[in-house]
Amino acid sequence: MQFKISKELLAQIEQLIHSKNDRELEALLNDMHHADIAEIFEELEIAEATYIFKILDSEITAEILPELEDDLREKILQGLSAKEIAEELDELDTDDAADIIAELSESKKEEVISELEDVEHAKDIVDLLRYSETTAGGLMGKEMVKVNENWNVLTCVKEMRIQAENVTRVHSIYVVDDEGRLKGRLSLKDLLTTSTKTPISEVYIKKVDYVKVDTPNTEVARVMQKYDLEAIPVVDEMGRLVGRVTIDDIVDVIKEEADKDYQLAAGISQDVEADDSILDLTKARLPWLVLALLGGFISVKMLGLFEPAMKEHGELFFFTPLIAAMAGNVGVQSSAIIVQGLANHSISGSVFNRLLKEISLSLLNGVILASILFFGSHFLLGVDPKIGMIVTIALVSVIIIASLIGTFIPLLLDKLGIDPALATGPFITTSNDICGILIYFSIAKMILGF
Repeated sequence: MQFKISKELLAQIEQLIHSKNDRELEALLNDMHHADIAEIFEELEIAEATYIFKILDSEITAEILPELEDDLREKILQGLSAKEIAEELDELDTDDAADIIAELSESKKEEVISELEDVEHAKDIVDLLRYSETTAGGLMGKEMVKVNENWNVLTCVKEMRIQAENVTRVHSIYVVDDEGRLKGRLSLKDLLTTSTKTPISEVYIKKVDYVKVDTPNTEVARVMQKYDLEAIPVVDEMGRLVGRVTIDDIVDVIKEEADKDYQLAAGISQDVEADDSILDLTKARLPWLVLALLGGFISVKMLGLFEPAMKEHGELFFFTPLIAAMAGNVGVQSSAIIVQGLANHSISGSVFNRLLKEISLSLLNGVILASILFFGSHFLLGVDPKIGMIVTIALVSVIIIASLIGTFIPLLLDKLGIDPALATGPFITTSNDICGILIYFSIAKMILGF
């Protein structure tokens, strides 16, 4: 059952905080999942959240930290000493600990690392900080179970028991050689059903999916999704096993990419949230709004060029918003499908065939919509059939051109190494609006002869 924060629960927690009833407050929260406690923190004042954080056991608070929103976590960490932060990180897996340390200032990083009690844990964290957060190296954790191909089954089991103490969940057992190079993986079933004296080299599975430390996180997500993996090993330039990426980290990557693409599609150029400052939100929104405004100026200028035609045939003006809207909508639909296909790596074949298919699809849609528009404008609005013919021809033409633009632009951006999600936002809408108006009045000029 999904946890929901009630007003009564918040009131009870706040009352316990203000009355300094630490024992009862701790007992209340200890029965909750750490993700639910993090959700409660989001509803409290920063001073109240920090107070709770300090009275709870570090085993619990260490699990809460990664669940918090970045801004709230930053504020809570500011209220903790380097030693207190180190106590939290000692309880965390290396990947989560590295992510949190990366958010600290350079001076605070050094202080916290020096306060870590587990030297090996500290070394692993420092090693992870070398990698970009957008690569497999930045995603991976050091906690894993690995065995040597030269061990026998009995030695393997003994070593696994020791290693498993530091691993929250054993997804896979990896096999390495004397140099630490990844050789394969070991089936738990084979391990349990094989003689204890049998060398591991005779039973391990040599086929194993892996990624390199510099593999982009989106590619890691694609590989894990394709092969339905809960974890994937990470190797360095020499093929040595250095860590593993687990499914929980990939879920975060997928969510971040989806959020980024959604914001780009909405015309937001930076990663922002609703609670960010007005200045940050303005900087994220303004660039594309300025582009839309410039597009609007161009549209107005173009309409001015056809002013004599609108004076003589006023009906043309009333269909202008319809043509522009259809151009924008069709373009967004086409680009959204292509962007989704690029993200899923499901687009195959040549660009020419893709454009040809889009022309066929848009022609069919255009004819159906144009027929509805022609008869509707004539019988319901009483529009002159000649004007109706202009509008319907323009609509079919606009739909085809907008489809081609919506298909080609994302493919071009992808080839240039630019996020194709950019093509589903105001850029594609504005460009298609302008093209739609130009096509509409050009056709009207040819038919009416003005």
